[in-house]
Amino acid sequence: MRKVQSHRFRVAGRGTPREINRRILLNIVRSRQPVSRADLARIMGTRRAAVSLIVNDLIAEGLLYEGAKGEIARGRKPQFLYIDSRKRWVFAVDIRPTRTYVMVSDLLGNPLIGVSSFPTEPDVVRFVRTLADRIQRTRAAHPDLGDCQGVGVVVPGMVGPGGERVLFAPRLGWRDVPLKEALASATQLPVTVENSGRACALAQLLMTRGDVPGDGEIAFVNVSDGVGVGIVVRGELLRGRHNVAGEFAHLPLNIDGPPCACGAAGCWEAYVSNLATLSRYFGRELSPHEPIPHELATFTVDDLIARARGADHQAVAALQSTARYLGLGLASLVNAIDPERIYLSGEIIGAWDLIEPTVRQALAERALPPAGAAATELVTIALPEHPRLKGAAALVSADAFAESEVA
Repeated sequence: MRKVQSHRFRVAGRGTPREINRRILLNIVRSRQPVSRADLARIMGTRRAAVSLIVNDLIAEGLLYEGAKGEIARGRKPQFLYIDSRKRWVFAVDIRPTRTYVMVSDLLGNPLIGVSSFPTEPDVVRFVRTLADRIQRTRAAHPDLGDCQGVGVVVPGMVGPGGERVLFAPRLGWRDVPLKEALASATQLPVTVENSGRACALAQLLMTRGDVPGDGEIAFVNVSDGVGVGIVVRGELLRGRHNVAGEFAHLPLNIDGPPCACGAAGCWEAYVSNLATLSRYFGRELSPHEPIPHELATFTVDDLIARARGADHQAVAALQSTARYLGLGLASLVNAIDPERIYLSGEIIGAWDLIEPTVRQALAERALPPAGAAATELVTIALPEHPRLKGAAALVSADAFAESEVA
C-alpha cells in the first residue's frame, strides 16, 4: 500500500491512461526488442489498433523506429520495432579517486566508442575544464554520431537531491561541490550527477533484457576504492529525504575498527575496499586519508588475485578475509531490505571463484530466516561490462522510461 500524499499529488486527467500505456509500451520495446505491433498487443492484452496509435506517436517523436520485417510461414510479415538511438548518444563519466573513465554510448548504454580515461584532478575547476574539453573534442571528432543527449556522471560519494551538488565525496576531497551546474555551463549540455552505486542499480532497472528480471527488491554493491550501494524497492530507487539513503557502506561492523574515508571507524567499507584488502596483504594499515606509499601505489587488487592464483598464501588469506567481511555486510543488507537479488561488481569479483564459498558462508551466518543466504540470489557483474559507466548512461535516458506518477 502506498499512501496518497494530500499535499503533493498529480490528479489523473483524460490523457493519463494513454501516457501510462506509452511508458509501458516503450519499456516493453526496450527490454524485448525487436518486437512487432502484434507482439505488443498480445503482451499488453489490448487491441492492435490501440497499440498502433501509440506506436505511431512514438515513431513521430523519434523514440521508436521500424526496422526489418520478420519471416513467417504465411500472412502479413511483422514489422519489427526498436528504440531509436540512431544519431543520438550519451557521454558517460565515471569519476574515481585516481582516474576518470569516459564512454560514448547509445541511449541503452551500448558502447559506441571505446572506454578511455584520464587522471582525476582534485581541483574541481580544473577537473571540469578537462572533462568539458574531452566532451567537446569527442563531439568535433565524431559528427557522424549525431546529437549528444546529455552527460551522465557518477561519483564515489553522496549527491544531493536532483544531483545538484556533490555533498561529500571523501576520497575525492570534495564537499558541497556544484558539479552539475559547472559542467552544464562548460558544455552547454544537460548534465545528470548521481552516486555510483545508485546509478548502477538504475542501470539494472532500465537496461536488462526482458528475460532477466530487474524489478522488485534488488541491490547493487560495487566494491572498489570505496563501496557503492544502490537499493531498488518495488521498482523504484531508494533515495530518502536527502538523497543519501542506502549508505550501507558506512554501517559499522566494529566501532573500534580501522579508519574509514568518511571520518568514522569500523565501517563496512573500511573492511572490504580495495585499500583494506591490500592493507591485509602488506601487513600494514594504509590510511584512506593519506597517499599510498610510492612502492605500493602500482600494486592492484588484480595483481593480488594473480598472486593468489599462483599459490601465494598471504594473498589467499587477504582475499578470504575480505570475502568474510563482504558476506557479513551483505547479511545486514539482506536483513534490512530482503532483496530478491544482489548484484556484485568491483575488482575483487575477479576472484569470485576463490571467494564465493566464504562470502556465502558469512552471509548465511548473519542473515535471518526466511531471507537467508539461500533465498537471496547473488549475481556478479564483471568489470569489462563497465557497470558504472552504464549506470552513468542510464542517468540520461531514465526519464523516458520512468513510470508515470498519479496520486
